[in-house]
Amino acid sequence: MPDPLADVRKWADQPVTETLIKGGLSHRISRLTTADGRRWLLRVLDPRVSEAGLGIPLDQEIANTLHAADAGVGPRVLHRLPGALVLEYLDGVTLDAHTVRTIPGPIAAACRRLHAGPRFVNDFSIFRKLDEFLALCRTHELATPDGYRDRLPAAAEIERALAADPLPTVPCHNDLLPENFIRCGTEVRIVDYQLSGNNDPAFELGDIAAEADYDPDLTVRLARAYFGVDDRRLTSRVRLNLIMSNLTWTLWFAVHHGLLKEQAADADFDYEAEAADKFSQAVRDLDDPGFGRLVDDVRGASTGSPHPPAPPRKEA
Repeated sequence: MPDPLADVRKWADQPVTETLIKGGLSHRISRLTTADGRRWLLRVLDPRVSEAGLGIPLDQEIANTLHAADAGVGPRVLHRLPGALVLEYLDGVTLDAHTVRTIPGPIAAACRRLHAGPRFVNDFSIFRKLDEFLALCRTHELATPDGYRDRLPAAAEIERALAADPLPTVPCHNDLLPENFIRCGTEVRIVDYQLSGNNDPAFELGDIAAEADYDPDLTVRLARAYFGVDDRRLTSRVRLNLIMSNLTWTLWFAVHHGLLKEQAADADFDYEAEAADKFSQAVRDLDDPGFGRLVDDVRGASTGSPHPPAPPRKEA
């Protein structure tokens, strides 16, 4: 692959310095500073990530990044290179789990802006991603947490319940770690569209709740802030998707650790510990006496009550 920094310097027609940004587990991310003081973000996409099933194909990620920018929530795309993007540098604060727990309203508003934007070029299902990861683990004999496969019937039960009365899909990020939120003044922006695709908006909210360790009450507050109504079928739908987030992303770490060993070693990150933590949280919620009630709440949605209005949509 050509040196993207050399290409950027040629495009900018001036000296550009690069500062690597640590923390990402997949792609190379760096801050660029030009001789005249401007700052950009360089995102170099590693094709091995999508080839291992850990992200969507690179052309789809680039297209979705452009759509998210059009929605006003993603960074603007300033220049496209082969396998890389020069992005607007969002001069704000990268959020952490504690902060994401304190501002469910602004977090929900950022999601609504993304979901109201142009549809993405691909679809995404957390259940099909789970199937894909399981197949990779079998094919490559990758280790999974003890008892993992014993929980698969519960995942199938969740899928049946959610499919009884599905919500319209919207363009979702699908991987909203706290660090993928940037607070710029009063506005929250969203970065990194590696796993983006049109999906159930309740998964977006459940994934946020899982990644930021929301308790059930805070998860309900997030759902209410997003949907604008107090509807138990919707809040239960979000809570079931929280479980699916933890259960499926357990295998993301198992696959990444097993198939991208060189990257895993360079990241100085305990993939096995992260997989075990996510699985333990999924087990906690699956074993909770209230799990059956969540399933019943969502199944009861098939009685024909109307869905809340969808966010207004911008056309591509």
